[in-house]
Formats: sequence, structure tokens, C-alpha cells
Amino acid sequence: MRLLLFFLLTLYVYGVDATLKIEKDVEDRTRIALIDGSAVANNKFFNILLSDLKISGHFLADTTYHKGDFGSNILSPALKSKEYVLKYTLTQGANTKLVVRLIKASENKEVFKKSYAIPSSSKTPFLAHKAISDINHMLKYPDISWINRYVIFSRYTTARKSEIVLADYTFNYQKVIIKGGLNLFPKWADAGQKSFYYSAYSGLMPTLYKINIYTGAKEKIAISEGMLVCSDVSKDGSKLLLTMAPNGQADIYEFNLGSKSKKQITQFKGIDVNGKYIDDESRIVFISNRLGYANVFKKGIGSGTVQQVVYHGRNNNAVDAYGSKIVYASRESKNSFGHNTFNLYLTSSSGTGTHPLTTTGSNQFPRFSSDGTIVQFIKHRGRGSSIGYINLVTHQSLLFPFYGKKIQSIDW
Repeated sequence: MRLLLFFLLTLYVYGVDATLKIEKDVEDRTRIALIDGSAVANNKFFNILLSDLKISGHFLADTTYHKGDFGSNILSPALKSKEYVLKYTLTQGANTKLVVRLIKASENKEVFKKSYAIPSSSKTPFLAHKAISDINHMLKYPDISWINRYVIFSRYTTARKSEIVLADYTFNYQKVIIKGGLNLFPKWADAGQKSFYYSAYSGLMPTLYKINIYTGAKEKIAISEGMLVCSDVSKDGSKLLLTMAPNGQADIYEFNLGSKSKKQITQFKGIDVNGKYIDDESRIVFISNRLGYANVFKKGIGSGTVQQVVYHGRNNNAVDAYGSKIVYASRESKNSFGHNTFNLYLTSSSGTGTHPLTTTGSNQFPRFSSDGTIVQFIKHRGRGSSIGYINLVTHQSLLFPFYGKKIQSIDW
């Protein structure tokens, strides 16, 4: 249990108040305005569209809420300074429908039109995400399809109770999919986000399950004394990196789903956790206290040599990886009885090119997007909490306020 508590504490996060930081030069972005042609105004949907346009890094969106005729190509003189005007009409109900038209302002010419529908009004945010990603693609900008993906997270409800929740990246959509008991550490099992792994701690021993979010089919994968966490999945889905403690100390194992066999990767009389594949899955990066404090190390899967990756900070307690890129959280204050400053840093698997991504607050749970271009994190600053995103290509960042129960772990 002490091992489990240590691991939970190394991953325990809070979040932050909502602010928007724009770093990309204004001249590099396409000026666009939105016109709502819906019968019923919906400011929340308008703001979701704005967020999608902003975090892409490719658009400079007019934040003024305009109402207008959806079918007309005629634009007011005030909108002629824009390159494009996006007109849309949203109808919510049993079958929610969105229709968008992109007008080239200088020519009053429609260049894109598409309809979208979804059976549940609660999933309305995904209509916005799909429309903006399609428009981005049509204009031949770098792909932003990551905005269409689900976020999955575990949050505490009461003592030794938690629930696992699906959300869109803005957290405007949330749906509880597992509740009852202590269910932690959800991790997507496949790129298509059809299934995920999670650890159940309510039985006699920690148990790793895999569950399909569409069919509800549930499969027991492994059990282990002490602790059991799936921290990464190979690209082909055939292998898992597990943190296990069958002998009282946390080590990292590679689990083969086909043969149900496991191979121990780390061996240390301390704590090795949170393994992530790097360098074409020939090595792993992980968190260990082998220096007397939490830090980032790497190791070849077939090698006995362990190498220190990070030489900055005295408490680097969270890490994620994409290819040879590494993002980690580093404590930069020593407040024993209050909030500490944790900043995120981007580096490489060789430990070179390190630079900060954040400068204030408590920033934790860094997660790369599926294409490695975005870092998701949770920020705590003052009394506010937010889910944050940093675009590594355009240097754009965006924070969404997050309220309610404390998040235990997150994946997307």
C-alpha cells in the first residue's frame, strides 16, 4: 500500500484558472470571423469553435459574436477585412445537426460547405471539433485531427472510490463510464480509442482490465500483489509496459498480450514507475528514486545499463514520451506545507535541447497528443484549476477551467 501511495502522490495533480496565451505572430495566421445563423443562440458552442480555431495556431479568430443570415453570401463592410467568414447553423434536440459554410470574404464566395449530425446533444462539442478540423484540412494547413479525440481520466469521488470519465479535449462533454470501487490509471489500448486499460483496486489484489467503450466487453488482463498499472502500449498494441510490485518493490515489466508472459525490464531496490516507450520502442524512459529523489532515466529493453536523462531539478516526478521527445514535470520550489511550483520541460531522449514549456503554477500530468505536436497537462494556480494544451509547433497555449473532483490520472 505504501508503494501505491507513493505512486499516486507522484502522479497526483490539480489544475488552473483559465487564461489564453497567444505566441504565434499575428501575421502568420488566417483572419476569420464567425456568424451564427442558428434560430437559438448558443454562446457555449461559439466559444468552443473559437477555442478550436485558436489552439490550431493557424487562425486569428474575431472574438465578437455575430448573428446573421446563414444562406446569404453578402457580408457587412466590417467583415471584409477578414480572409474568411465561417457561417453556421446549429439545431439541437434528439438529433443534433450542424451545417457550416466557409465564405472567402474578398469574393463573397462559398469555398466549403458541410453538414454534421450526432444523435446525442451532449456530444455537440464534437460537431464543432470535426467542422474546424475539416476546414483546417481543406485549407491545407497541418493536421489538427487530435481535437476530435476522446480524453479519458480517473477522478476521486469519496474515500477509496473513483470513477472513470470520457471527455472531449475542452471538457465540455463528460460522461462517466465506470463507477463504483477504486478504478484508476485509464490508458487507451489502441489508436482508434475503442478500448482502454484500467486498474481496479477494490478486490484482494490489484487487477488490470481491458474494456471496450462501445460494446462494454470486459477482459481481465493481469493481477499482481502490491500495485499494477499500465503506463504505455506498443504501437501495434501487442505489448504493455506495466508497473508491478510482486516482491514489494515497484519495477517495470513488459507484458506480451499474445503469450500472457512478462519480462522484467528494471531491477532496483527502490521505486521504478511510469515506463514509456522511446526510440522506436527499443528503450524505455521512466521515473525512479535511485538518486534519492524522483528523476527521469532511460534503459534499453534488452540492456542492463540505466542512464540518467534529466539533470535539472530535484523532483522530476512525471514523464511522457513520443518517439525521441520527452516531456517531464519538475518541482521548482520546496514548500513543505503548501502548493509547490511544478513546471513542464521538453527534452530529447539524449537529454539535449531542454527548454521550459511553463513558467508559473503547478503543472502536472504532461501527455503528448497522438501525433506528438501537442502537450496536454493539468495546471493549478492559486485557487483555480484548468486542463491545458501547448502546441509545440505554433507555440500556442490554451487553458480550460476545470471544476469539481480531483483528477487522479489522465490519457488521450
